[in-house]
Amino acid sequence: MGENNGPDRRDFLHASAAVPLAAGLAAAVAPPNEKAGTKVPLRAFGTAKDQVSALGLGGATLASAPSYEAAEKIVREALEAGVTFLDNAWEYADGRAEEWMGRAIKGRRDGLFLMTKVCSHGRDKATALKQLDESLKRLGTDHLDLWQIHEVVYWDDPDRHFAKGGAVEALEDAKQAGKVRYVGFTGHKHPSIHLKMLSFDFPFDAVQMPLNPFDATYRSFEREVLPVVNKKGMAAIGMKSFGGDGRPIIKGAVTAEEALRYAMSLPVAVTVSGIDSLTVLRQNLAVARGFVPMPAAEMDALRKRVAPEAADGHLELYKSSARYEGKAGREQHGFPPADELPL
Repeated sequence: MGENNGPDRRDFLHASAAVPLAAGLAAAVAPPNEKAGTKVPLRAFGTAKDQVSALGLGGATLASAPSYEAAEKIVREALEAGVTFLDNAWEYADGRAEEWMGRAIKGRRDGLFLMTKVCSHGRDKATALKQLDESLKRLGTDHLDLWQIHEVVYWDDPDRHFAKGGAVEALEDAKQAGKVRYVGFTGHKHPSIHLKMLSFDFPFDAVQMPLNPFDATYRSFEREVLPVVNKKGMAAIGMKSFGGDGRPIIKGAVTAEEALRYAMSLPVAVTVSGIDSLTVLRQNLAVARGFVPMPAAEMDALRKRVAPEAADGHLELYKSSARYEGKAGREQHGFPPADELPL
């Protein structure tokens, strides 16, 4: 998934979309790949020695679970199924996402690949490092496996991050101090912004981006960014496999199984999915367990099938609408909160 606490954030299930999409997923996801005892497969984390689960657990929607107890059950069942990659961010639900995840993995930290993000108020080095310490405390750990700059979605963000005293310096310091093992950045707005970040030739270990069948037609990260990330040996992390708010599935453009299989079949280390219930977790695991990649010809056919509806971008509004930008980032840039903007 994605970049703020709004409805686009975690692949699906939010606001009014939650009920119809959950019902649609239940009907759409057949269990041919779900075998008793089969774990979610592991993949190489770029060119690093580590391996991570092909399916990742999103942190923002975890904080949308009805209670901590419900969130804990989601985390525990995901871990038992072989999910090792855990996504989060400093600002998700004002820290509750990290707190809940930290409680849920207490005593189980070993073997997990824990990631969180420095957020919009942490664009300068000092603030970023302060955020890191707060995240570590909430997550109950002394180090992160991956720390990423969150929501790189504004055209001036790359220059801000790489300016003297910017967030990139915090990444370097944290890595040297042993508080983080790998560093990266995320974003969902425009491929050109990702490419600008990569143009500085900083040794990022990972890059997170929206990847789904609709992306191939409109402002495509798959076509423009993913090949560059793979060529550089960085770990590609996919998100928003269901179009951010599940709109394409609700509209019947694709089934949930098609969308997730497509995203997981791309050359990525992990696909992060938003999960706020055991029902959704199990639906995703039905695809991820014993995962069978979609053949290239089938992927191409799916891209072509959805292209007419995807071409104007209405299935991926996080790329074009300011309504899908995080509160902290908009405040930093002097913009009003997204929820105050007209639809």
